[in-house]
Amino acid sequence: MEQNTFPQNPPYIGAGDESSVRTFLANVFSYMTVALVISGIMAWWFGNDMTKLQYLINFETGSNTILGWVVMFAPLGLVFAMGGLVNKMSSTVLLVTFLLFSTIMGISLSYIFLIYSMTSIANVFFISAAVFGVMAVAGYTTRTDLTKLGSILMIGLVGIVIASLVNIFLKSDTMGYIVSISGVVVFTGLTAYDVQKLKRMGEEVPTGTETAQKMALMGALTLYLDFINLFLMLLRLFGGRRD
Repeated sequence: MEQNTFPQNPPYIGAGDESSVRTFLANVFSYMTVALVISGIMAWWFGNDMTKLQYLINFETGSNTILGWVVMFAPLGLVFAMGGLVNKMSSTVLLVTFLLFSTIMGISLSYIFLIYSMTSIANVFFISAAVFGVMAVAGYTTRTDLTKLGSILMIGLVGIVIASLVNIFLKSDTMGYIVSISGVVVFTGLTAYDVQKLKRMGEEVPTGTETAQKMALMGALTLYLDFINLFLMLLRLFGGRRD
């Protein structure tokens, strides 16, 4: 569920100082953290309550209910809405949409508690956080321009999406394994690329403005998607199944 959620032509204000960049990135990571906490709470709440899960899954047939399908596809719709209407939305509306997205996304992730043990979910989460943190620091500190790498990774992302759709019908464990490994590589690289992109954006957008808040929210959405996708790919590779 990764896409370019930044406006194509953000207003150029002029190079900002280091403190402005740090303030901007601090806002980005704060929004991202809040979204992850909300998603985690909602996933755990639904995933450990069969009464709530029955609204999403028909346990007799093993298929999603109508609400389950809505919850599955609503986050994707909200991502496209935020990306396409960011210039028309106020920062308040964008924030509410972002929080709504993180809530529904958390509910859609509740199924992992039916498949994987709580211990393995926690372990993989911390591994994902460590990998994400290292790559975020690398993206912030490196002097190498990662633009070309980002273009290659986006091509790889398209390939992963296509392969995943094909594997829905093939149901190949081998292809699923290859997709997961490729996904870890792609989203690890995208984390560094996106952080560098956000660092440059922080140099152009003045702090304390509505534009800065909107760009911080869109940046948080992008990094949130990087983290969640990295977590899910690692979970498929290393997650221990429930007994």
